[in-house]
Amino acid sequence: MIKNHLHLNSVKFLLSLFLLLFTRIASAQYKYPFQNPELPTEDRITNLLSLMTLDEKVNCLGTNPTIARLDVKGTGHVEGLHGLAMGLPGGWGRKTPVPTTIFPQSIGMAETWDPDLLQQAGAIEAFETRYMFQSEKYHKGGLVVRAPNADIGRDPRWGRTEECYGEDAFFNGAMVVAYVKGLQGNDPKYWTTASLMKHFLANSNENSRDSSSSDFDERLFREYYSVPFRMGIEEGGSRAFMASYNKVNGTPQTVSPILKNITVNEWGQNGIICTDGGAYRLLVTAHHYYPTPAEAAAGCIKAGINQFLDNYKAGTNEALQKKLITEADIDQVLRGVFRVMIKLGQLDPPQLVPYATIGTGPEPWLSQKNRDFVRLITQKSIVLLKNDKGLLPLDKNKVKSIAIVGPRSAEVLQDWYSGSPAYSVSALDGIKNKVGANVVVSHTTDNNLAIAMARSSETVVVCVGNNPSGNLGWKKVDGPTEGREAVDRQSISLNSAQEALVRNLYKVNQNVILVLVSNFPYAINWEQANIPAIIHITHCSQEQGNALADVIFGDINPGGKLVQTWPDSLAQLPPMMDYNITHGRTYMYFKGKPLYPFGFGLSYTTFQYSNLKTSTAKLDKTGGLTVSVDVKNTGSRTGDEVVQLYVKHLKSKVERPQEELKGFKRITLNPGETQTVNIKLPASSLAYWDVAKKGFVVEKEPVQLMIGSSSADIKEQINIEVK
Repeated sequence: MIKNHLHLNSVKFLLSLFLLLFTRIASAQYKYPFQNPELPTEDRITNLLSLMTLDEKVNCLGTNPTIARLDVKGTGHVEGLHGLAMGLPGGWGRKTPVPTTIFPQSIGMAETWDPDLLQQAGAIEAFETRYMFQSEKYHKGGLVVRAPNADIGRDPRWGRTEECYGEDAFFNGAMVVAYVKGLQGNDPKYWTTASLMKHFLANSNENSRDSSSSDFDERLFREYYSVPFRMGIEEGGSRAFMASYNKVNGTPQTVSPILKNITVNEWGQNGIICTDGGAYRLLVTAHHYYPTPAEAAAGCIKAGINQFLDNYKAGTNEALQKKLITEADIDQVLRGVFRVMIKLGQLDPPQLVPYATIGTGPEPWLSQKNRDFVRLITQKSIVLLKNDKGLLPLDKNKVKSIAIVGPRSAEVLQDWYSGSPAYSVSALDGIKNKVGANVVVSHTTDNNLAIAMARSSETVVVCVGNNPSGNLGWKKVDGPTEGREAVDRQSISLNSAQEALVRNLYKVNQNVILVLVSNFPYAINWEQANIPAIIHITHCSQEQGNALADVIFGDINPGGKLVQTWPDSLAQLPPMMDYNITHGRTYMYFKGKPLYPFGFGLSYTTFQYSNLKTSTAKLDKTGGLTVSVDVKNTGSRTGDEVVQLYVKHLKSKVERPQEELKGFKRITLNPGETQTVNIKLPASSLAYWDVAKKGFVVEKEPVQLMIGSSSADIKEQINIEVK
């Protein structure tokens, strides 16, 4: 035994010696230790910081941590909420815009209720981002992608509703995780791009956002507003986010203790935390939180900010001179920046990075593969809101004439964070492509002429909705029904001209298909009561018209679902700045009957639910169970259904929502086909935040599990005991 022990120690010693010699030989290949990929990440960063001058460190607090003297090639930021933004909208393409693949707006992608599709979209965007950055032909942009937007759309008046994934925290989190994973890829060592989530936290008002405070209690912070960000970090692997302009409970987010105390210390965020554009300056000029730029810079850096989207250098240097911060403070925050650069492979030899060759082939945005995927995700995003008397789908072999009218009928509008697609297909183009020469297609955007066309046509397709960019310049929109970044909506009705057009068309031809092209909910009460067929589709997709025509003519059965509650009027909404959602906001606390509920969407077929079961009748509070239900397509067309699992707490000690989404799955069923859908329910998802214990608590109580096709259409329910 002693001999064996000595032999084992000798082997260990020789192995250690070999590894030491190997490391030294490997290090000898590099001028500096930080360049050696074999060394631990933290050792590499420590070495790099030791070699940098103070001026270089201050420079690296911008969005591009390049250090030319040390041959460090950093990478900056790009926008990419639904495709890489290198085009004309928002000026992201600067003077030389480049086309890219453009998907539906984020809110539209969310309406697919399909995280796998979002992950695929993120992967396409990541590839194009690498291509743009590395290609000798373009060589522009960066590898830190400002996406997804993990804010929650708690109010339909919010001007940036288009950027989010809806009103439910768990659902948003699931979509955030999917998009983060798509952007970052599945390589165990390197990311394709870095996903930088926006805007932490509770940033869902545009008016006065530079000085307003979003006020709510600790439970809502833990159970609602922070959930998508936490999931994006813990489950998605994002290591970058942007602090929002607003205050939360009186403290500007740019200097909030939450950044370090919770996102870093609890969730493990150890990468980039950046300001929003100009937010550093606003600490002095709008929030009046600091009297000088130097104090504001010190406050940001001490809070954990390591990248500024602002002119920060003078204030930072003054803060150093006045000893408000030290070089060690800057070293500490810069570690996060270089962790991200290492994950992107920016400090490593290109031959070791699996994405280094991206940029040598043909432009990916011209590929048929990308075009086909955009058409698919756009088809899946379309929501059928009404279909009386079987007006839809139209039969292209029977219909003789169609009038296509309305302000949104012959254009595909891009929003502020869009790129410019290589091509786009409008509703008019898509329908023409579909029907061919045998159907008479008339078109106009003139309202008076539209009435005459409607009289002489068999069917009318009228396309109305908002303009997502406004085309009027910063902070300008065309009327109270419009919204965008920096402007909240004042009305949720159609504008008067569009409302009048729809009513006048219906007077002369009742075969009206209303296509609402919008990134906001609308209170279309008259239309819901009178127009026989209503479709919702969001802006931006380059395949918008083709996907719409696929649905109108039945080649695709719509299966999208709403991700926000659509109220019937402003009277159903609490005041805009009331961030306490328990006062009647979202489907969880909504009072009254909405126009369309959360999770709603129709199909050309019908589905039957049966045989709801759980894998156990009693749920251990440290375990989980599986909910299963049989879903049958009882109609004559293949169709998609989104099976939604909601829970209701029956004897909770604290106030709980009237129902909460805890799982979902989109499935495709052929006529007559039955599928058993399984949804996992971890006990941890039933927890509430105990303010006294400063932790999540799963109660011992009965819980009602509800399965349905929307929050207001529950098909089956069953009770379980949490033990």
